[in-house]
Amino acid sequence: MTMADKEFPVRSVNGEHPRADRRDLAEAIERGGGLDVAALLARAGGATRTATAAVERPREWDVESLTAAVTQVANRFTAETVGPDTDFFDGGGTSVAAVQFVATLAGELGVHLELDDVFADARPRRLAQRWLGSPPTGQATTVAVPETVDEQLAQIMSDVAGADRLPFVDPPQRVVPRRVLLTGATGFLGSHLLLDLLRGSDAHVVCLIRAQDEAAALDRLAAALTRFLLPWSAEVRRRVTVLTGDLREPCLGLSEEGWATLAEEIDAIVNVAAAVDFLRGYPSLRSGNVLGPLTLARLAATGRPKPLHHVSSIAVFNELGIAAMGEDDPVANVGKLVIGYDRTKWAAEAVLRRAREHGVVVTVLRPGGIGGHRETGAHNPRDLNSGIIAALSRFGTVPALRNLHVAPVDWVSKVAAAIVGAPDAWGRNYHLTGTPTTLEQMLGESAAIGMDMRVQHWAAWCDEVVERIRTEPVPELESLAQVLQSPVARHPLETMASAPAAGDERTRAFLRAHNLPEPVRYGAQSQRKTLEMLAGGGLARLPQPEDTPYLWFTETLVGALGPVDAAADTSCTLTLRLSIASTHQLVAGRTVDVSGEMRCARLHDEPLTVSGALSVRPHDGIPLRHGWKHPLMHYRLSLRDAEGGAWWLSGYKYAEARRTVVRQARTLTVELGRAGEPVSLTGEVAVPLETYLRDQIDGIEVDPRLSERQRRTAKLLWLSWFGSQLGKGLLEPALRVGTELLDLRRNAKESR
Repeated sequence: MTMADKEFPVRSVNGEHPRADRRDLAEAIERGGGLDVAALLARAGGATRTATAAVERPREWDVESLTAAVTQVANRFTAETVGPDTDFFDGGGTSVAAVQFVATLAGELGVHLELDDVFADARPRRLAQRWLGSPPTGQATTVAVPETVDEQLAQIMSDVAGADRLPFVDPPQRVVPRRVLLTGATGFLGSHLLLDLLRGSDAHVVCLIRAQDEAAALDRLAAALTRFLLPWSAEVRRRVTVLTGDLREPCLGLSEEGWATLAEEIDAIVNVAAAVDFLRGYPSLRSGNVLGPLTLARLAATGRPKPLHHVSSIAVFNELGIAAMGEDDPVANVGKLVIGYDRTKWAAEAVLRRAREHGVVVTVLRPGGIGGHRETGAHNPRDLNSGIIAALSRFGTVPALRNLHVAPVDWVSKVAAAIVGAPDAWGRNYHLTGTPTTLEQMLGESAAIGMDMRVQHWAAWCDEVVERIRTEPVPELESLAQVLQSPVARHPLETMASAPAAGDERTRAFLRAHNLPEPVRYGAQSQRKTLEMLAGGGLARLPQPEDTPYLWFTETLVGALGPVDAAADTSCTLTLRLSIASTHQLVAGRTVDVSGEMRCARLHDEPLTVSGALSVRPHDGIPLRHGWKHPLMHYRLSLRDAEGGAWWLSGYKYAEARRTVVRQARTLTVELGRAGEPVSLTGEVAVPLETYLRDQIDGIEVDPRLSERQRRTAKLLWLSWFGSQLGKGLLEPALRVGTELLDLRRNAKESR
């Protein structure tokens, strides 16, 4: 299944939509997060229309008058003007706007439609026809009359048959394209693919963008690249042309002359654009997701033949119980695909298979879920995958699944761009799913970063996540709750729970032949930057210092302090607990939390409370003050007495070329002063040799909520990480000495 570019829709809880006060809806939207639609509408009062409710009509409508009225209301909530046969969502309506739309129809027109009606087919004429299919006042029956399964399948087959009208063409020249038409450049994958097409070739890219004019199109493209942390530079601008048009319109919304010119100028077509929504029906999605690819196939066959590269999805396999998902395996039975999005991806591929039979060279690229960028953390905040990652991190529960097909956007984009630029690769199917993550791997990696996960059946997982979002509450994830409470939207999760690993033999062969990175797995390390960004935005939650620590141990340091530039004459003891909330804390910041107490008669008669942190290799080994002391660790601590007095302590453990290894790891050089004042005491404290092994190796403790195996893994991870960091630190003085000697010898030769 794909989760790319998913916008969380808003749904009712019980399918009931009473009349609503629009001010309640507007206030809820302004507060941010999703909406509890049933609660908001129920507060507004009014007649509740259920499947057996009696309908009260304020007036008699006919199809044309009601269509005109519904169209007028729809245009209050869309970004673009819609006509009676234009889908509400194609006009820029959002899922939240759909809630307002339904409430306004009920409140002003007495037309009580279900949100399901709007998601299934949001053309005003179709909505009017559905409402007028209800019986006269006083009769009880089912009011909403959705299209039957047979009608939808007939529509799909009719759309697919449109490919039979394509001309028969000769194959295009197998040369690297110099001018490429790209759709979907303002989306998450499309924006990354645009940059990779520019980086990987000398091609000029024409971006088809919906906008009023070229200036607005450029603004949309610049905003998209900036939003996803991609460069919008003069060089990018020089190699990009924006073309205002619409994939959903005949001839892309271009004039006959514009169509002919485009067909003559471009060498290749790359289609990334798609509406991704698990609640909208096939009729609502078909214009862009099915008829759009058909239009591009016709463009590929117009004038000089051109290759067409189509980004599809492994959603074409979303049939429960499917046995295999290889690149050339049969796709699902369309009659067994439940949601409209899956059906549109299936139909688009069926159209393009027929286009191949007419001579059009079609390359089909099938990603699974598209995760965030591994280096920048850029992600689509409306993506269902982002919401699920956030929920996993917050609630510590994961749905039982065989394989999770998610790959980072930077890898998917780079491979897709390479295929576009490799003529010998055209005309085949490729799975850009990366290496799937198994449930066992997910659990192991979660434990490794300090998050213990419970496994649940997918339905129970959905129920618990929805309940937790509502009861805690987590307004940032309310929109995810709206998706998970829908039986229709849950279907992809059920399919994912039993889906086999997608085969990608052809993709791997292509990568080897072109010296490209092997398929990667979107595991904990790949997700790290994205998880940090999600946490920063309030969606995800990383382990915190106030949580039960993931791992901890004690450290005792004994020594003496004295005034600056004087002998250290007062004995001091630090009894500390060193802990980490998660291994993410180590990887991201190389920090360890510190707490405990300090006894020093020069400061106070009673023990002082200690809090703070230490950094491991805080300056990547660069010597302090250009000397020979390489910092191994830096302790930054706050000290407090019972009366509120405060001090600061800064201490370093150094690596020095002439010091013994054991002493370097045990000795802390200390500076200390009153809060807000300069240093007043200095000295050294050290870990007694007899306590080192007892406390810092044998004395390691791990969160008891973890399994025995997870606790052993936690200890090994800590020791291996700390050992590697310590080893690097201890080598740095010797490496610096070697570097200095080489510089001296070179300078000596140059001075002769």
